[in-house]
Amino acid sequence: MNNIDIRKICLVGVVALLMLNSCVPTKTIRKANTVVPTRYDNQRIDSVNTVMMSWKDYFSDEKLIALIDSALVKNQELNIMSQQLNIAKNEIQAKKGEYLPFVNVYTGADVDKVGAYTRNGAVEKNLNVYENEAFPEPLANYTLGLSASWELDIWKKLRNGKKAAVLDYLGTVEGKNFMITNLVSEIANTYYELIALDNQLLMIEQNLKIQIKAQKMVHLQKEYARVTQLAVRRFDAEVLKNQSNIYEVRQKIVEAENKINFLLGRYPQHVQRDSDNFIEKVIDPVAAGIPSQLLANRTDIRQAELELAMLKLNTKIAKANFYPSIGLKAGVGLEVFKPKYLLNVPESLLYSLGGDIAGPLINRRAIKADYFSANNRQLQAVFDYEKTILNAFIEVTNELSNIENLRRNYDLKAKQVAALTESIDLSMRLFRSARAEYTEVLLTQREALDSKIEIIETKKEQLLANVKVYKALGGGWK
Repeated sequence: MNNIDIRKICLVGVVALLMLNSCVPTKTIRKANTVVPTRYDNQRIDSVNTVMMSWKDYFSDEKLIALIDSALVKNQELNIMSQQLNIAKNEIQAKKGEYLPFVNVYTGADVDKVGAYTRNGAVEKNLNVYENEAFPEPLANYTLGLSASWELDIWKKLRNGKKAAVLDYLGTVEGKNFMITNLVSEIANTYYELIALDNQLLMIEQNLKIQIKAQKMVHLQKEYARVTQLAVRRFDAEVLKNQSNIYEVRQKIVEAENKINFLLGRYPQHVQRDSDNFIEKVIDPVAAGIPSQLLANRTDIRQAELELAMLKLNTKIAKANFYPSIGLKAGVGLEVFKPKYLLNVPESLLYSLGGDIAGPLINRRAIKADYFSANNRQLQAVFDYEKTILNAFIEVTNELSNIENLRRNYDLKAKQVAALTESIDLSMRLFRSARAEYTEVLLTQREALDSKIEIIETKKEQLLANVKVYKALGGGWK
């Protein structure tokens, strides 16, 4: 077979492969809808955005800042995520190496003894190879050389794999930033819950002192037959109830402290905090900016966007599997049967050069399934991206509404507390002068305590709402 015949066969093979791959399926995936409203409900359009503040500037409590600083260094989940980031970075290097030539150095030695009454044995027996020296028996073989192989990435399958690895790494970075946002938010939320519990405990203890005074007065009036045993027992029960509530609140304080300790990666210990003047804490207004800023500020949105871009590349990679792969192989080295001849060039020199084209023929159904699955995953990512944007917008809208309603709620609660606090003293004076029933005193004290607990809860909810809106806007990771 001459060279012309070989070229014809190769040409026919290439044409056949190209014809097979001309029937590659295609599927168009719609683009993600990233259009958001121009403003939030009942908010004026203003590009000023609180999220531009770092969390150290957003939170004014120095003890809270110290806790967050410690958590960003010692939190185990965050450190696990950092290692995941390193793994993704290593994957980029691995993918980058796949589309570069592979070059290997090799050396070897072996011994071969063939039978004398065989073709190879007869040849070796009657042939002098060098300076009238016959083949040694057994025959040794020594090799030293380089080999190279390279897959020509004409369909960009390998390069797209590297780009997908880069996008995966960037998505992991955004995932870590989102974890930081959640960690900062969770520590701030728990911290405010903890100081609210401190104030609830203080309020119960203060109210208990008032109730004990009223209890002693009722016992004294019982001695003078001004009230019945029923009044005494009801006051006793109310005092016991609030004494038991103290232990419930103390348990909640322990659990809140240990939640913070866990987030800081440390064993249970006292959490430094500033619980004074809780009710008087000033809550700064929040500037929400415009909704389109969420696309740049929310790390979960950016992560979803990067994941979509990565899956688009994976779809291209799956499509490239329909096309033939072209590879080149080459080698150069030295091969002798005695080491002393190793440097006798060109007699000891060997080299090779070749190429191959391979394409799918029988197993196309499996490749089609992989391609369609890649398209489906890409469409899933489109929906996930849109869902993440929608969820972000709704979260911000809910928290902005919550902040406004809590502000109005707090103003009314403050008036309620003032009225009921004043009524405690009035009910006691009226009771002493027999102008009020003991039940009025009892109910007034109970309602006053409940209103004080409620205003502490409302203040806590106000602080938590400010944390949540900061998180919803995309703050906390910078």
